[in-house]
Amino acid sequence: MKAPHAPRFRYATSQRLRLTIPALLALAAAEPTLAASCAELNGAQIPAAAIALPTSGAKVTAATLVPGGGSAPQTFGPYCDLSVEIAPIDRSAPNIRMRIVLPEQWNSKAMMYGGGGYNGTVPNVAGNVPAGPVDQPTPLGRGYAVFASDSGHVANPLNPGDFAWNEEALANYGHDALKKTRDTAMYLIEQRYGQPPVRSYFAGGSTGGREALAVVQQWPTDFHGAIVLYPAYNAAALDLQFGRITRALASPGAYPSLEKRSALLEASMQACDGLDGVRDRVISNQAACNAQFDPATAKLNGRPLRCPDGADTGSSCLSDAQISALKVFDTPIRFSQPLASGERGYPGFNTWGTDLGRPGEGLQAIVNRLGLNTLQPDYPMPVHGTGFAEGAPYHSGFWDEWVRYFVTRNPAFNSLTLDPANLGPWQARVDALSLRQDVNQTDLSAFVANGGKILMAHGTSDQLVSTRATAEYYRRVQQDMGVGQTRRFMRYYEIPGYAHAASTVFNAAWDSLSALENWVELGIAPKRQIVTDTVAVPGRTRPLCEYPGWPKYKRRGDVNDASSFVCVKSHQGRH
Repeated sequence: MKAPHAPRFRYATSQRLRLTIPALLALAAAEPTLAASCAELNGAQIPAAAIALPTSGAKVTAATLVPGGGSAPQTFGPYCDLSVEIAPIDRSAPNIRMRIVLPEQWNSKAMMYGGGGYNGTVPNVAGNVPAGPVDQPTPLGRGYAVFASDSGHVANPLNPGDFAWNEEALANYGHDALKKTRDTAMYLIEQRYGQPPVRSYFAGGSTGGREALAVVQQWPTDFHGAIVLYPAYNAAALDLQFGRITRALASPGAYPSLEKRSALLEASMQACDGLDGVRDRVISNQAACNAQFDPATAKLNGRPLRCPDGADTGSSCLSDAQISALKVFDTPIRFSQPLASGERGYPGFNTWGTDLGRPGEGLQAIVNRLGLNTLQPDYPMPVHGTGFAEGAPYHSGFWDEWVRYFVTRNPAFNSLTLDPANLGPWQARVDALSLRQDVNQTDLSAFVANGGKILMAHGTSDQLVSTRATAEYYRRVQQDMGVGQTRRFMRYYEIPGYAHAASTVFNAAWDSLSALENWVELGIAPKRQIVTDTVAVPGRTRPLCEYPGWPKYKRRGDVNDASSFVCVKSHQGRH
């Protein structure tokens, strides 16, 4: 899928300058004329012809005028809150439930949010973009029309993957609901304001990050920019890696307790924290840590991390079985044959220095659940749906749902018996799923021609989506589009210490939306971006370094201030 070289640079300066004109007009349109009141939109029908993919049309099921409120700086004005249902072609398939908020003081722009996990709930459209800062207004507070959907099913708390029984529901989850939701939103925006938005953006993390890349790749003129965090873009390949990790953790004696995982994290900190020039409880030079840390030989407080003779003899050491399972986490899976999507495997995770779970409550409990949770994988799989305080690792629950409902469609199937590297009779089915789920196209020239920009970021301590996979996609885009051309429309940043959506090590907040607006609307490329920790050391900042850069301490200045760090580039230890 390599792009032709000849037209690669045809979109350069003139296109960028031309795009600033409608952006300025949008700023001038402070009070657009309202074509339809909020009450008039209640019960409104959206014809199927207004939606590019097959549906049976859509209907507004509720319309509520909400007064302004919030606390500064995250205040918002009055808005119309619409609930909408998009009807399927297959009468046995669920409706797509969506929500759109339409501010009375509209800025002539639209924002779509992505979901998470297996979806099944409508994201909070009145809330913020992923990792959005609290010291800046939300998109709604800025005047955006904001919308999102449940991707075409209501999540079953016990079995969130069981919707995949239905082919239309599965297709909606894969990609289709994105287009159907967007087109429905555009229709309602025109009904409300009498005009379409001048600019449209997409923001999402995890599954929502995959969805952000899906709309960029498949409908390149629908959005002008995307905020892409920790994207599970090669979802089928990731599911197979989940299976490999699950099978390793299910082996006798392989599952480490919270206390053992805390010991591993501390040993990693002692070995790797200072590789960036300062001991600040954040491992910034993750590549160097990956290259040199080995739990079999590491020390914790001067004593071996490995238990004596490799036996499971205490809570502050790791047995050989546990070390072996954790090394599976760290290493890639290679498939016996490529998937139909083209993926040949999935990289390992940054296991050393990642919080896979520690004793603690509050946010730590959430981090634990997104890590290895509290119960060893088994058959039947321990409780793993949403909202549980204890259960199987998230990876394992996700794999189990995928195998039973997406692949085999047999709820009684033992997911531990399916070899993810050698699929055997399930190869064809997984191939088909990879075409639905993987969004790995790298020729983004149509999106670039539309003036599109991408801001992509990923925490190096992510337990559920590997930064190594995201970096691999970025390098593929560079190879296909050219390094220089890629930098004209895309940035990729890695955030040390940030985990999957939440972290007790470095919980990053980033004003990505302002950066994206400036780039798309004003032609100002992002420079000197900053992330702020909101949990471990609230208020400390770090520079947001472009890949493969990482923040190195200058050996002078406040260790909690981004100005005391410089971004340096190193490929050391890349997996």
